[in-house]
Amino acid sequence: MPPEPSRRGRPRGFNSEPGQTTIQALDRALEVMQLLAAHEGLSLSEIARALGQSVATMHRVLATLEAREFAELSAERQEWHVGPAAFRVGSAFLRRSNLLSRSRGTMHGLMQATGETSNLGVEWKGSVLFVSQVETHEVIRAFFPPGTVSPLHASGIGKALLAGWDAARLDSFLGTADLARFTVKTLTAPDRLRDDLGRSRAQGYAVDDEERTEGMRCVAAAIRDVHGEAVAGISVSGPTSRMSDMRIAEIGAAVRTAADEVSRRIGAPLRS
Repeated sequence: MPPEPSRRGRPRGFNSEPGQTTIQALDRALEVMQLLAAHEGLSLSEIARALGQSVATMHRVLATLEAREFAELSAERQEWHVGPAAFRVGSAFLRRSNLLSRSRGTMHGLMQATGETSNLGVEWKGSVLFVSQVETHEVIRAFFPPGTVSPLHASGIGKALLAGWDAARLDSFLGTADLARFTVKTLTAPDRLRDDLGRSRAQGYAVDDEERTEGMRCVAAAIRDVHGEAVAGISVSGPTSRMSDMRIAEIGAAVRTAADEVSRRIGAPLRS
């Protein structure tokens, strides 16, 4: 008799020994999906080479994904892309809360008020996962499409979230995180990052001052949930030529107001 199902998502008596928890074919298919998501289009041979697999094996995987609309082939260029079913499944991640729908109008207003691109991101496995964006109409603009991942210590939203963490959680992060350098302005020393987070906490918004990408700035504030915990961040990003030192405080105030607005919409207590 098979083991009685558990309400916690695993069968009773489930043994999580290494090597017994994954299905190789499924793991390979998910590798293909992740690769397709990171590129605008790849040929069959490029996919096989990138994953170290045979062309025949990759064709079987892609054909299976195509049948379920998780991948699709461009007939003109003979390149593979992510299919519409991947979007439908991925959208379920955002339906776990009403954050996206409650923030969309605020993001549009923030873009119009500042003239720069507004972004929404959440913490995911020690990084920032961008889940929504409202682009400015300017030709030169920041671009973080949904699904983009950025390091916590080198992004506006990441630093806004870090500034909202309690002391123990922040100490643990600073003691173990790889504070990689991306530009000459990246804060790679824990003490310098801690000081910067203190300033962010005091002023109510964080600033990424060309710390991830030269020539680009980002101003962000944390969105809080019903428990008052920082669960997401909203930001404005753009080139330093438009986001000058003189405008940072102005933009910071607008971002902070936007974050408070979304926080109230998802049930956060009013700030004292």
